[in-house]
Amino acid sequence: MSHQTPATDRPLTTALAEAAATAGHAPSVHNTQPWRWRVLPDALELRVVRERQLSATDPEGRLTAVSCGAALHHARVALAAEGWTAVVERLPDPQQPDLLARLTGLTRSGGDPEAMRLVQCMQVRHTDRRPVSDEPVPAGVLDDIVRAADAEGSRLQILDADQVMELAATASHAGTVEAEDPQTREELQYWTHRAGTGTGLPPEVLPHDQPQTTVPARDFGSPGDLPVGPGHDKAAVYGLLYGDEDEPASWLRAGEALSALWLTATRHGASVVPLSGVVEVAGTRQTLRRLLSGLGYPYLVLRIGIADPAHAGPPHTPRLPAAQVVDTSAVRDQRP
Repeated sequence: MSHQTPATDRPLTTALAEAAATAGHAPSVHNTQPWRWRVLPDALELRVVRERQLSATDPEGRLTAVSCGAALHHARVALAAEGWTAVVERLPDPQQPDLLARLTGLTRSGGDPEAMRLVQCMQVRHTDRRPVSDEPVPAGVLDDIVRAADAEGSRLQILDADQVMELAATASHAGTVEAEDPQTREELQYWTHRAGTGTGLPPEVLPHDQPQTTVPARDFGSPGDLPVGPGHDKAAVYGLLYGDEDEPASWLRAGEALSALWLTATRHGASVVPLSGVVEVAGTRQTLRRLLSGLGYPYLVLRIGIADPAHAGPPHTPRLPAAQVVDTSAVRDQRP
């Protein structure tokens, strides 16, 4: 392997294109992957793809922006692992609201070992909706997860037992509201029957039966192929990802925080499942605000636990090919 060119000797445009492709591993609501990257000679631009926004579930685009923020953090980490530090310009042009971020001002910094470890976590991170094991999440791991979110400008509040019970009732109500809405049901049906498209949630990642959980998980409307087993989530921890503002820039940062905390959890062997239903319904979102004493805006609820090692986890959800989400036309002619 010694004959290979060191990563830092490769052209910047190659590193940018590869970082954008690596960002395709990021989590997104219903695996919509609502992002598109454009590689420029000295910058990388992230745009939202409105056609993959959930019009019924996410009319304001909050969860879409969170999804794109997760991809942005993935790209930043991938560049750092390759020895590049970028300046992040979020929502840089008011005339282009779909231009969410620009990574620019790139300088060589030498490969970051921590970033390299997180890139490895990107390859294995996935959403496991089965009940977690009876092994509690170590306090030190939870502290690391909370710190990872905080470092990206959002906060993660770990809920106490009373708050979890209130969350459970709230999530149940949100599930009822969404089940009774024909547009939401139709949208869910669309994104869970997308075989061969590279997006959506295939049956093998969706539970065959509703898992026994304190906080009810989303009912996907039809059974999947993933056996859930007899376990319960008694050892799970529930957290509320939130911030001070409720606007596109803060949603984007919440996605960056989601990526950071999820990769940190993955490194520690912890499982994360986002529960977005409770923030999709306006009334239940207000209830979550009360859990925060009105001091912040909730972006996402997370279940954190240790996956049951006795059962193989679900496969990874499909991904769009890089050629469909990374536009290299602006630099194609410059490549050696």
